[in-house]
Amino acid sequence: MRETLRSFARLVLKYLARAIIWRYRPGIIGVTGSAGKTSTKMAIKAVLSVERRVRASAGNFNNEIGLPLTILGPWEKVGGLFFWTKAIAYAMHRIIIKDPHYPEILVLEYGIDRPGDMRYLLDIARPNIAVMTTIGEVPVHVEFFSGPEAVAKEKAKLIEYLPTAGFAVLNGDDEIVMGLKNRTRAHVMTFGFGKNTEVHVSNYAVRAENNTPQGIGFKLGYIGNTVPVKINNVFGKTQGYAAAAATAVGLIFGMNLVRISEALSHYRAPYGRMELLRGVKEGTFVIDDSYNASPISMHAALDTIKDLPAKRRIGVLGDMLELGSYAMDAHELLGGVVADALDVLVTVGPRAKFIAEGARKKGFPRKNILSFDLAEEAHVPVQNILKKGDVVLVKGSRAIRLDKVVCEIRAFPEELLKKDSAPIV
Repeated sequence: MRETLRSFARLVLKYLARAIIWRYRPGIIGVTGSAGKTSTKMAIKAVLSVERRVRASAGNFNNEIGLPLTILGPWEKVGGLFFWTKAIAYAMHRIIIKDPHYPEILVLEYGIDRPGDMRYLLDIARPNIAVMTTIGEVPVHVEFFSGPEAVAKEKAKLIEYLPTAGFAVLNGDDEIVMGLKNRTRAHVMTFGFGKNTEVHVSNYAVRAENNTPQGIGFKLGYIGNTVPVKINNVFGKTQGYAAAAATAVGLIFGMNLVRISEALSHYRAPYGRMELLRGVKEGTFVIDDSYNASPISMHAALDTIKDLPAKRRIGVLGDMLELGSYAMDAHELLGGVVADALDVLVTVGPRAKFIAEGARKKGFPRKNILSFDLAEEAHVPVQNILKKGDVVLVKGSRAIRLDKVVCEIRAFPEELLKKDSAPIV
């Protein structure tokens, strides 16, 4: 019965969303990849919102339920008969009576779990501009595919379906992404840290004052012109990539670099993505990257914490899910990176114990490793080991709920509880 109702809801949402797109003709920007999708989506919104009405999908509204809901309207929470009745009535009303405030641009995140998912989402909304962030050798969601190549081909459908007059905005530093560029008829625009990318990031650095992390700074370049960019309370090259992708989209819409740089200064990290928080103990900081995890994003997060000023660097790392047969090797390989990045390792979840094993094999001291099965077991021990000058990175797949650890070790946890209302669909 439950599955029948879900299938019915999917069908209704699909056709209502298609009707809304037909009625309002918004520009559609699609974002996909194995990491950095949400940061890129929100950076694009930050840039375009200074000149246009823009809606970006909330939280993880990136599947067959969440994507059409984003098209129909902005929702705070999902669930219950009243919500579905309201959503359907609201959509039908907006189809019959035109809303002058409906967004001019929709920034949609296209997430896939299984073969055929991308085609289904594209049957709802085909973008004019598609952004591919990064895929990596072991992409997330590989569990239900024959291998990484199959995941890449599924994601590539986003650029295959672009019109000839559209734009494929591709991560020029990712070999797998660039290997897909011939699959589109659209104009290709590249971004990244490499000098051969059209929109490129240079002079990237972590900004700090009095040994306190402040954010990141870098320069954005395009056709010989460069502008400085400063973004507060976020860290990691992933954010640099997000800013570069957003810059490419802004340029497509006719914005200049100065205007784009000003817009990016107001960008803030999405909930649970490399967000800097003050710790519960004086002089400690938390890097909250607890929203999700994949091998490529884990490596990027550990590279980031190495650059931050700290007396000790502590990593609270949880399971990376949906990796299928690649899970054990991916976790153990990550342990080798841990040995060079952290002073203390805390693992959460059965798979994350392989991170600890990989770290030990690389000479990481056993006495500096703590392992737990559940997030609820970890937060008190982590809080107990915190000392002034520590920086703590918290990262794992969302189902591991490491946000519970963040809530216990950060200052002002009530702010996190408000953010935690982000819906799961």
